[in-house]
Amino acid sequence: MREVVILSGVRTAIGTFGGALQSTAASDLGAVVIKEAVRRARVAPDTVDEVIMGNVLQAGQGQNPARQAAIKAKLSTNVPAMTVNK
Repeated sequence: MREVVILSGVRTAIGTFGGALQSTAASDLGAVVIKEAVRRARVAPDTVDEVIMGNVLQAGQGQNPARQAAIKAKLSTNVPAMTVNK
């Protein structure tokens, strides 16, 4: 069995509906937090095995914003990503 380790967690800025972040895509915000999580964990981006991100109100964001964010954060395209919509 593989050992699973969560090294870091970061959240995006909290805004109001129609506020200052309205023109910023969720995947762009996600890319910022992925980069920050990797930085805080002090690991190389190529050691990331998987990305799991939560997203509320996914409508209009396209398919799997976590995957989009991982690619924008320059993680390997081999890294799987999952969006939890809750």
